[in-house]
Formats: sequence, C-alpha cells, structure tokens
Amino acid sequence: MMKHCIFAICLSFLLLNGTYAQQNFSRKDSLRGALRPERAYNVLFYDLDLKFNLSSQSIEGSLEMEYLPTEDLRILQLDLFENMEVERITKGSKELNYSREFDALFIESQDSKGKKDKIKVHYKGKPIQAKNAPWDGGFVWQKDEQGKPWVGVACEGTGASLWWPNKDHLSDEPDNGMKIRLTAPEDLMAISNGNLEKVSEPVKGYKTWHWRVGYPINNYNVSFYLGDYVHFSDKYQSKDSSWLNLDYYVLKANESKARVHFEQVHKMLECYEHYFGKYPFWNDGFAMIEAPYLGMEHQSAIAYGNKYKRGYLGGMIPEEFNFDFIIIHESGHEYFGNALSVSDHADMWIHEGFTTYMEALYVEYLHGKKAALRYLDHQRKLIKNSMPLVGPRDVNFTGFPDSDQYYKGSWVLQTLRSAFKNDAEWFKMLKSFYTTYQFKNIQTEDFIQFVNKFSGKDFTPFFQQYLFHTEIPKVVLRVEYTEQKTRIFYKISCKETKLEIPIEINLDGKVIQLDASSTERNIEFNRVFKSVKAVNTQSLVAVE
Repeated sequence: MMKHCIFAICLSFLLLNGTYAQQNFSRKDSLRGALRPERAYNVLFYDLDLKFNLSSQSIEGSLEMEYLPTEDLRILQLDLFENMEVERITKGSKELNYSREFDALFIESQDSKGKKDKIKVHYKGKPIQAKNAPWDGGFVWQKDEQGKPWVGVACEGTGASLWWPNKDHLSDEPDNGMKIRLTAPEDLMAISNGNLEKVSEPVKGYKTWHWRVGYPINNYNVSFYLGDYVHFSDKYQSKDSSWLNLDYYVLKANESKARVHFEQVHKMLECYEHYFGKYPFWNDGFAMIEAPYLGMEHQSAIAYGNKYKRGYLGGMIPEEFNFDFIIIHESGHEYFGNALSVSDHADMWIHEGFTTYMEALYVEYLHGKKAALRYLDHQRKLIKNSMPLVGPRDVNFTGFPDSDQYYKGSWVLQTLRSAFKNDAEWFKMLKSFYTTYQFKNIQTEDFIQFVNKFSGKDFTPFFQQYLFHTEIPKVVLRVEYTEQKTRIFYKISCKETKLEIPIEINLDGKVIQLDASSTERNIEFNRVFKSVKAVNTQSLVAVE
C-alpha cells in the first residue's frame, strides 16, 4: 500500500512564526524543500547498486527509480548533491537530456499522467564527509581498533541525496520498498536495511551484498555499514506468539559484550508492543549494527555506537536508570519517524518528541509512573524555549537551534496527558493515533485534528501555545487569608487567551489539581495553609 502524504491546511500553518519569517531562504532551499511541479510523481521502487572504493573514499554505481506521474511531466526533478558526477541518465535504451541547478537534476523525461515508468541514473564521486556524525550529514571513513576499514553514513538533516539520487523530500517514500546492492572488499561485510537475500561470490577481491527492503522507507533511513563484523541472531516472541528475527552485526572484538548488552532489546520490544502494537517492520526484521558514530534510527538496521554503556555514552540519563539510551531511543523511532513519518522537516518534533516521550514510557512500563515523572523531570531541565517547535514549510528547514524538539516535544505530550485527566483514554488515544497513521506521512495539523476528534474537546489553543510560541504558560497565584480560611486566586498568563489547562497547587505538602485559564478563578478552604505554591510535576508550566 502506498505511503500516503496527508496534506492538512490550516491558516496558522501557512503564516510563518515571526521568529522564522525573519530568516532568508534561498532558491536552493526551495528546490529541496518544496513539492514543485517537477516533483508531481509518486515513487514506487528504488534499486540502488553501489561499489565502494575505500582507497579513494569514493563510490560509483546507479540508481533506478520506478515512478507514477500524477500529472503530465515534461521535466522531472531528482536530487543529487552537485559535488557528485552524473555520467548519464537513461529511460530504457534512451539517454535523456538533463540540467543541474544546485543539488537538483532536471531531467527531460516527457511523462504522461498515470503511466508508470523508470529512470536510471549512473553516477560516481566522493560524497561529503561528516565532521560530527550523526549531528551533521556525510560519510564516516574510519578504522576499527584492529586497523580494519569501518565505514558508514548518516544523513537525516543533510539529505540522502548527498550519496544517492532520489526524490529527496520527506513526503514521498517508495511504495514497494527498495533493493540495495553493495559491492565492497571481500574481507568486509556490507550491511544495509531489510533482509539479506544473497552474497555474490568474490570477483577481483570484491563481494556484492544483496539487500531487500519490503516496506516504504524514508530516504534518510537508507543506509550502509562496511566493517569487519561478526553476525549473531536472536528471536523475540510477540504477544500473538509470532516470532521476530533479531540480527546483530558488531565488531569482532565486541561480540561477547554485545551478546549480553543487547538482551535489553527484548524488554524494549515488549514495552513498545504494549503501548503501540507489534514492531512495525516485522517481515524485514529488527537489526542493530555497530557504527562509527553514536547512532541513528535507520529503518530495520539501527546504527549503534554507544560503546555498550548505560545512558548516553555512560551519562545523560538519571543514575537510577540502567538502560542504553541509544537502544531505547533509536528503536522508538521505528514507530515514530519510520512507520509514522512527517511530510516536512517543519514537523520533526513529531519524530523526536514522541520518541523522547517513549523513553519515559519505557521507564513507566518497567518502574511505574512516579519513576517516569522523575525521568521526565530530568528532560524538563534541558528545555530552552528559544524557538517554536514547528518550523517553516517547503524550505527543507533543519536549523532548529537546540534540542527542544526532543525534550519540549516530550513535555508537550506529558502536559496533554495531564489535560486528558484519564490515563486509560490517553493511552488509547496514543495507540489509535499511531495505528491510524502507520505507514503514512503527516503534518502537525493531522495530530491536532486527531486529538480534537478523539477527545471531543478543542485542544487547538493548547497546541497553538506549546507548538507555535516560545514561552510557556505562567501560573499566577494570589492568596488571601481571613480568620481560619484560605482563598486562592489563580490564573495562567500566556499568548493564547483561550487556553485552559490543569495546574497543580501544593498546599502544605499536598498537591491538588485545578483547571486554570487566563480569567482569574478562586477556591476557598476552611483552614489556613502555611505554604501555598504552584508546582509543575505533570505539566509544562512556569511557576514562581
């Protein structure tokens, strides 16, 4: 089934937030980020065939794309970084004319609406190298501790077109999956996404590894790993008694520690199945591959580089929790980011915020809600509130300056949970949202509309406040004492005057919850409290 792109239009989404409107976006940004007329086609299948030359740190090969035009096309746009050399572009036996502008290829394809066709790009070159993968995009050419080559790529923000030609836009994924053939020195393994179909016999010192992805896949999730790996496998049994293949590829020196360390994958899969259903790419299996960088959520082939430590390279998460952050977080992206995907980088908070919240759900599943709140409190301390969570559209915007997509995104969900006031309904909503949009591409507005319809309540002011403004609501308290009574006056101060959210008040150590809005309300108690203060244990609000 094709991965539909859902376009929901909302005026507030079309008007850029003032913070972003001040930025200048170039034609290069628009060529990459906009669904221009030359992109009026759906990708059906990719067939990538690459050979690696380690001595020159270069690649050569071809990409064939099967596609279905949704309009008549004279010119078709593909994307490939301008430092990569195109040798020729063909359609069947015919060589096609093309021109280049920045990283865009404009191909004279002459396509008819509704008629399937194929284009093949033959190319070569030296892909850009990452300076600090995975935070920037590019190839990583390293040596392992034994001096053997160890090569990988990370390209989420920079774009898959840094190393292979494709329609480099989040809205379109190949409906029928992808073939990936990697030709590498015969003493190395060449690992990629999906299932390994075969390994060709060596020819002149090289072997070809044939991989097949059976599901739609984000372009930036397509990846490879070259190294002196050892492979071992395991199985996970789902609640319905079906078995999921688990494959691990690690450097030979790390096999013994990896066999023990990766046992936590079972409990992680059990947790996520509990909240959201079975692992989404069941037929392709679940794999983790040791990578020469920290990690990335490559679909069915997760990059693992946390050095078999707890937390984030041994730190970052609270000391009381003993789990590997990269395993838990990057695997969470198989649900939010890989199965449920956004159609524009403007909405990447959905990928990162939901997955960061899944870390807290993992803690809650193992240790209970109070422990999860302690974990969330640790996340709260990292929120900057410097930019809106939703960015500008159609310009491939990846310039979010901080980690609020992760931590503030997580707390937006936790605050929404508090506003639901019913955990059973909250978890039902989360799972229903995921299953409704599994294998689809969405925008933020789709989530807003889904929550409103599911709850029967208009949460639009809530989302406007937390996603499109930087500051968070502030609790304003005023207390009056009369003889043996306490009267508390309370309200919230924020941009969205129609916002109503639960707030928490600590009365001599006992926390009560009240619904607050921009209109001052009051509550009276027949006793005098020594301490009255606002707290924020379950909501993202500012308190004095």
